[in-house]
Amino acid sequence: MGETELFLTIITFNLFFVMFIVAVMIYIRKYKQRKIEYLSEIQLKNEIHQRELLTTQLEIQQATMQQIGRELHDNIGQKLTLASLYTQQLLYENKIAGEIEKIDQVSQIINQSLHDLRSLSKTLTDDNINQKEIVTLIQEEVDNANILKKCNISFEHNFEYLDLDFVHKNVLLRITQEFIQNSFKHSQCENIMITLNTNEENLWEFKIIDDGIGFGIDKILSSGIGLTNMKNRAEIIGAAFNLESHENKGTSIEIKLKKQP
Repeated sequence: MGETELFLTIITFNLFFVMFIVAVMIYIRKYKQRKIEYLSEIQLKNEIHQRELLTTQLEIQQATMQQIGRELHDNIGQKLTLASLYTQQLLYENKIAGEIEKIDQVSQIINQSLHDLRSLSKTLTDDNINQKEIVTLIQEEVDNANILKKCNISFEHNFEYLDLDFVHKNVLLRITQEFIQNSFKHSQCENIMITLNTNEENLWEFKIIDDGIGFGIDKILSSGIGLTNMKNRAEIIGAAFNLESHENKGTSIEIKLKKQP
């Protein structure tokens, strides 16, 4: 009987020991899982915060530029206009030939400065991005670039209206400009194809492809031709960014913004 009790005690002890080891392993596994989930949550919050920060910076930049434009127009513009009127009066009143020529030169400089100031002010205060649809903005960029006749640029889309805010439209427009400029400078392409489509999976899918000389994958990060800017802009709005380029086969970018589950 004593041996049986001892045997049962040993078995029970071993059983509890194994259960203890299993419990510890389960606890460690769950702890690691919770730690991974916690770190993922922190990373996600940091990414969201970073996107919100970059979005806010863009909005502040836009507001600042508009304020500067209004100040240039309302303050400095008025002073230059007044100076122009004074020089016109001096020209009318002054009868000395040498002095008239000097005053006229000053008047021309003031008037040219006033013209340049008004153009700058209009550029800064123009709410073009907010007022127009994204397809209109991209098409205008394509039309302007095609005037240069460096290569043929086409733009296609599968919708009539896409509700985008200033930040999203600004990102797509700047990426379009960056890609076209890079292709003009480096790709020796004949054609550039731009598409902006919507589907069941994505709010929108944006692609730009050129048929230029491309470049090796090892040169992408060190190329210095604005690729980092495009990727960073896509990250601002939480869009997936993919770049492909092969020597003598052209370059393409694809940007997708998925629908929220």
